[in-house]
Amino acid sequence: MAAVTQAVAVEPDPQLQRRLQQDTILIGGKTIYLNPFLYWRRFDANTDRWLREPGQLPEEQIAANRLRFYPELDWDSLEPADRAIHDGAVEMFVKSLELISTFNPELTPGQLLEVERKMAVTKKRPFERWVERALQRRQKLSLRERRRFDRDRFLRGWGEWLALDTTRQALLPLSLAPGSTGWWLGSQNFCRKILVAPAVQQPSP
Repeated sequence: MAAVTQAVAVEPDPQLQRRLQQDTILIGGKTIYLNPFLYWRRFDANTDRWLREPGQLPEEQIAANRLRFYPELDWDSLEPADRAIHDGAVEMFVKSLELISTFNPELTPGQLLEVERKMAVTKKRPFERWVERALQRRQKLSLRERRRFDRDRFLRGWGEWLALDTTRQALLPLSLAPGSTGWWLGSQNFCRKILVAPAVQQPSP
């Protein structure tokens, strides 16, 4: 019996395909990554921290690029929290384009503009979500550090107060009070008269 080999077609994952389309662009027969984290194998720890941490770029540079990536926003009417998130997203755009141009030096200014246009469409929400989570982590870390600092300061203050001579002198009577009270109660019990009931004489039989 002849063995019949059938090729099994693997259905592509639609979600994966959509993500790849959002994270890449084909220019001149070469695939360019739009997601900056896809370059992580090619940069060191300092670059990784520079990319992941918001606030690494000067405020002037971020302000100058606000309308470049968010021309539809009225920045003056944004709440402080929303402005921080969108400023962080602008920073991610600038960083990402810098990494793309560094790792793809053959791209022309026109091709970089094409990359930027697609990023402005596909990466806004991902960058905003990333920045929001990063700011929340920073806030939680800051709160935890603040609580630890307050606790250490409280304990240090108590230790310094207890080490003062005036504090020890004020606490000395209190430390002796339990012993003095016990001695006084003991002396009272010792000196107290013991009343003995008189013996009752039994009648003779």
